[in-house]
Amino acid sequence: MEVTGTIKKIDETKTFGNNGFRKREMVITTNDQYPQFLMIEFIQDKCDLLNNYNVGDQVKISINLRGREWINPEGEAKYFNSIQGWRIENLQAQPDAGTPQAEAMESFAPAAETSENEPDDLPF
Repeated sequence: MEVTGTIKKIDETKTFGNNGFRKREMVITTNDQYPQFLMIEFIQDKCDLLNNYNVGDQVKISINLRGREWINPEGEAKYFNSIQGWRIENLQAQPDAGTPQAEAMESFAPAAETSENEPDDLPF
């Protein structure tokens, strides 16, 4: 899934437990008719993806919805949901000619058409 919007807030990376679990949260405001404020978490190595982004940037984020069950001490089941980001893309930055990304895209240009005189080496 993907969600687009404007970055409202980016928190610092937090580390939890003895294993060094890392989590970084951000809030975006969607561009819908009725804007929503979505808290999206990035975990472990994905925390570093947010280093080059600032409040106010227009972004597209690839997300996964996560859910889990917790049984409280009274034996009652509680359910929690989270939105985890795994890729983020700046919508304001368009690749210019000469940038590595633009050059990479040019390498995928369609091949020139073959003339009727050239043999067709495909078996079908």
